Amino acid sequence: MLESMADPVKASEMAAYHKIGRPYLGIPVPQIDMLARGWRQSLSLDARLGLAAALWDMGVHETMVMAAKLLEQARIRPDDSGAWALVAGWAETFEGWATADHASIAGQKRLVADPSRLGTVAGWTTHPNMWTRRAALVMTLPWAKMNNPKPQDLEIRETVLGWAAGYAPDRDWFIQKSIAWWVRDLSRHDPDRSRAFLAAHGDGLKPFARKEAGRHL
Repeated sequence: MLESMADPVKASEMAAYHKIGRPYLGIPVPQIDMLARGWRQSLSLDARLGLAAALWDMGVHETMVMAAKLLEQARIRPDDSGAWALVAGWAETFEGWATADHASIAGQKRLVADPSRLGTVAGWTTHPNMWTRRAALVMTLPWAKMNNPKPQDLEIRETVLGWAAGYAPDRDWFIQKSIAWWVRDLSRHDPDRSRAFLAAHGDGLKPFARKEAGRHL
């Protein structure tokens, strides 16, 4: 079905844009998302997990996006442990922001469903793969956006801010951007905590990241 939707011209443009050496079909994300919604409703959980695993392993940009979107929902019943195992396994091999971000959105929902999984995420903060380290901040973004966090949520928020502080000396653009993204989103819900983070660690950030982190302050 995906191959029948391929657009060779757009595929070439996407390959040039993403600069990741994998096949592209040239299918816009909204079309993949619409197809995924139907598959999520029509497939059993086991079938969906098997399909997601196979699509990711194909290594085609659009099949990887589809794999992530098959797991992108708040509740997966009766047990979402298989979905989390897939996403956590993918995170160890992330390459490039686009597929990583789609998988991380699925991961966000699995972490909110069971915050004890953050123990696994903590291990990513020292991973040799930069995209895996970055995923630790992208997947925990829901805690930056909470309007009424509970005490446990505030503890998690502080833990993640500790990870972000540890990342500050990392000069990689994508790591710096992920710090800025987290602190910027937090500033809409807890501006004082964002100001405190920037007061303590802002000088260690690249100028663009410091500016982005404080954009709403």
